Amino acid sequence: MTFSITSSASHRTIKRTVLTSMAGLVALSGAQAADIPVKAKEIQYVKACSLYGTGFYYVPGSDTCIKLGGFVRADMVLDSSSFVMTPVSGPAGANNRLSGAYTGRARIDFTIDTRTATEYGLVRTFFETTLNWASGSYSGAGNGSTVYQSLGGTAAPANAGVGNVGYGSVGVYFAFIQFAGFTIGKAVSQYSSPWVQYPAGNFDGLPGSGGNNTGVNQLTYTADFGQGFTATFSMQDPTAYYQRNIWNTTYATAAGIATGAYGSPSFGATRAPDFVGMARLDQSWGLFQASVAAHHNHAAYYGADETFGHASDKWGWAGQLALSIKNVPTGAGDTINLQAAYANGAINFGINENIPASWAMYGNSARTDAYQSMGLAGIADAIYSGTTAATGTALQLTTTYGFNGGYTHNWNPYWNTGFYGGWAAVRYTDAAKAQICGSSGMAALGLTGVCNPDFNIAGVGTITRWSPVKNLTFSAELDATFLDQKYSGTIRAPAVAAVGKPAAVYELKNQSALVGLLRVQRNW
Repeated sequence: MTFSITSSASHRTIKRTVLTSMAGLVALSGAQAADIPVKAKEIQYVKACSLYGTGFYYVPGSDTCIKLGGFVRADMVLDSSSFVMTPVSGPAGANNRLSGAYTGRARIDFTIDTRTATEYGLVRTFFETTLNWASGSYSGAGNGSTVYQSLGGTAAPANAGVGNVGYGSVGVYFAFIQFAGFTIGKAVSQYSSPWVQYPAGNFDGLPGSGGNNTGVNQLTYTADFGQGFTATFSMQDPTAYYQRNIWNTTYATAAGIATGAYGSPSFGATRAPDFVGMARLDQSWGLFQASVAAHHNHAAYYGADETFGHASDKWGWAGQLALSIKNVPTGAGDTINLQAAYANGAINFGINENIPASWAMYGNSARTDAYQSMGLAGIADAIYSGTTAATGTALQLTTTYGFNGGYTHNWNPYWNTGFYGGWAAVRYTDAAKAQICGSSGMAALGLTGVCNPDFNIAGVGTITRWSPVKNLTFSAELDATFLDQKYSGTIRAPAVAAVGKPAAVYELKNQSALVGLLRVQRNW
């Protein structure tokens, strides 16, 4: 009896123990199952994209490749307060206490390049922006005081599209889309050679070719025929970069002519794009390129409003040839770049866009009847005169032609030197000369010699670069500019307060200037 009771109790105890243990295990297993996390999505790491060269990476989650780039640059120009040219106008060309002995500039440039392969071909976008800070310069106020002028205050077209940010500036150089042979947006003009106006990687301002290095709005189609041969047709907006002055000489003043302005600026609204055609052959030995352009000249009214009438529109045109020879016998990687241009009524296609439109360079004079000497020059697409339709004249288109070239020699992987030079002529028609020389502004100057607004400009220079490590370059450059103006005799010029020049007799004479450039640049 006792044994049986004990056995039943033990059985119930064991049963309770087993059931309790099983319930605990079930509860435990349930808790553990609830604690197991859901499987995380696989992390998509950035992968290199080798389809388009080094530096490209796939955008995570897409088949688009992207490359970020740019540079940081520090410059110092010696004996000039201009970054677009040697000192040929304004305080820089005055050759007095308002002329800067040097100008410093810091620049950062940032680029974004994206590319996507599609069933229609490559889709590419490209963007480049730049931020600058420069020393600026001082101009006279006419009462002994001076006014500070920042970088963004310099004259167009060199800084067209660049705006002030404090004492610096910001610019959008490129912003374009390429697809199925089309380029749409702000890109280098298709008229330009691949090296634009830098045949030896030189300083801005070399005459003798037409080109644009900071982009122009355009709609372009390029056909690739294979074997390195391509042909391009483009429509581009001339407003900011590809038109110079249209001057009405009736409104010329003595003060204006003394600064190289032969009349009132008289552009009408842009009515037609520039039409550009280009054919190029790229080979292992180099390349050959031929470019043509048509430019529409559209003036405003002779007088204050539309009732005064206007000059009829005229089309100008230009052509340019470029040749590059690679790996010349003097050394591995040595290069020769040559180009020549001609333009009629389309000046910026035949002469560097960075060259100022108005020149007034001062120097010494050996004449006892002259206070100093000066060189005058003015650049315009077209000249006309008149105050009404009855007295007004037709547009007279200006011609320019010239050439430039550069040679780069690599001494070793770390050192190279470039040599470059260029020359350009600006020629006015006989009718345009008569209007300029017969203006009331020229009469007020009392010119005693020959009145001829034609002129030549030339530039030569050399640059040496040292790259101690990849993408870091130190350079030193020397650049000379020469103005060969065709005026002679003297003028009695009014005071020019901005450059501190008094009203006096000045000898009209050729001028020259020499500047240096020191630069450090780190690309990334």
